[in-house]
Amino acid sequence: MTVSSSALNVARRKAELARAAEDTADVLVVGGGITGVGVALDAAARGLSVTLIEAEDLAFGTSRFSSKLVHGGLRYLATGDVATARESAFERHLLMTTIAPHLIRPLGQLLPFSPAVTLRQRTAGAVGMALGDLLRIRAGTPRTVLPAPKPVSTMTARRLAPALDPRGLRGGMLSFDGQLVDDARLVVTVARTAASLGARVLTRVRALALRDDGATAEDAVTGERAEIRARVVVNATGVWAGGLDHGIDIRPSRGTHIVLDARDLGSPQVALTIPHEGSISRYVFALPQQHGRVIVGLTDEDAPGPVPRVAEPTESEIDFLLANLNRVLTTPITRDQVRGSFAGLRPLVDSGTDATADISRRHLVTASASGFVTVLGGKLTTYRRMAEDAVDLALQLRSLSAPPSRTSSLRIVDRAVQAPTEPIAEGVDLCAAEVAYAVREEGAMTADDVLDRRSRVGLVDLDRERAYAAVETIVTQTLAELD
Repeated sequence: MTVSSSALNVARRKAELARAAEDTADVLVVGGGITGVGVALDAAARGLSVTLIEAEDLAFGTSRFSSKLVHGGLRYLATGDVATARESAFERHLLMTTIAPHLIRPLGQLLPFSPAVTLRQRTAGAVGMALGDLLRIRAGTPRTVLPAPKPVSTMTARRLAPALDPRGLRGGMLSFDGQLVDDARLVVTVARTAASLGARVLTRVRALALRDDGATAEDAVTGERAEIRARVVVNATGVWAGGLDHGIDIRPSRGTHIVLDARDLGSPQVALTIPHEGSISRYVFALPQQHGRVIVGLTDEDAPGPVPRVAEPTESEIDFLLANLNRVLTTPITRDQVRGSFAGLRPLVDSGTDATADISRRHLVTASASGFVTVLGGKLTTYRRMAEDAVDLALQLRSLSAPPSRTSSLRIVDRAVQAPTEPIAEGVDLCAAEVAYAVREEGAMTADDVLDRRSRVGLVDLDRERAYAAVETIVTQTLAELD
C-alpha cells in the first residue's frame, strides 16, 4: 500500500508525535481549524519546521459550520466596512484562481424582487452588487471566473429558483460569488498541503498550557503527557483561545443553519438572498449544496457562557430561518421538512457593541503577555491573510529569519480518491473507497471523523444512522492495515 507525501494517518501521527516530543520546532501551532492549518502551511512554505496540535479532529470547531462560501463581502460593503470587503475580494480571487480552484465554483445568488423585499432593500442590494463587482475588478478576478451581476426577468428568476412565489414577483438581481465544495475539506486539504512540506499535523493532542517556548500537551488516545518545544508558539484555537490567552476578550456569536431537501425548493440552480425585515445589511441565504441539499442560514446570536464542545441550534433560530425563507416562497417549508441543523461559534473580538452582528469581522493578531502569538476573528475567506500576518508577527517576536509568505501563489493539493458509484448504504452518497481514503490520506480515525468532517453525510441524522455501521467497519479495517 502506497500513500502520498501529503498523507495524514495514524501511522504518520504515531511517528511524528514521538519526534515532536524530542525536537524543538521553529513554530508550534495550536488549533486545527482553517486558521491553524493556514498558519502551519504558511510557516512550512517558508522553510520553517512546524508542529501543529489539535485537541480533537481537523475542522472540529467553527470551520465546518460555515455557509461554505468564499465571498467578496457584500454585507461588509452595506455596513461601510470597505477594508474588510476589499480584503475578502482579494483573498477570494486568490482562492478561486490560484490556491483552490478545484474546491470552489461560482454560485449565482438571486435577490428576488418580491413583495417581501422593499424598494429600499432592492436598491441597496443592487448597489451593493455593483460595488462588489468593482472590488472583483480591482482584485483582478476575470468574468470567466465570476460573471458580472445583472437584472433578471420574472420568468428567469422562477426558472432559477422554482419555489419563488410568482405573486407580485418582479424579477430580481443575480450576482455571483464563490462556493466551496465543502468547508471541512478545505481545512483537511490545507493541512495535507502543510504536511507535504514537512509540517507535523497531530490531531487528538490537547494543549494544557502554553508558554513562549512551547506547550504542555496530552495525547487524547493514550493519556500520555509531553512537553512540546518550539521557538515560537501560535494560538489559533478560535473560540477557545481565551482559555489559553487570558489577555483577550472573546465574544462568541452563534451562527445556525438548517438543512433541507433541494426537491422541496424545486431543486434551485442559484442561492436565494433574502434581506431580514427592515435591514439592508443582514440576509438569510438558501444555498444549494452537493447531494441534493440546500442549507439555509444564518443567524448571528450572542452565545455567552462556557464554550460548548459542539454548539447546538435553538428552536427559535430554526423558526427564524424558516420564517424568513417562507416570506418569498409559494409553499412554506414546515418544521418537519427540516432534515438537519447545525451551529458554529464565531470567535469575535469583543468591541463592546450591543449586538454581535455589529462587531467587525477584521481579524486580530497579537502577542500575549506570556510571549506567544494569538490569532482570531476574521472568517474563512481570509484565512490565508490571517495566517500570513500571524507568522509575520511570530518571526518578528522571536527575531527569526525566514523568507516572505508564498501562499498567495501556492496551490493546495488535490484529492485523488477513485470513487465507485456503489454507495455504502441506501440513499447515502458515500462509497467504501472514499471512507478508506479518508483514513489513509486525510487523517480520519473514527466513523465520526468520516461522517461529520471528511464527508458531510452527518449533517442529516437519518443518513448518518444509515451509514454509521458500514463506515465504522471500513474505518476499523483500514486502521488495522496501517498499524
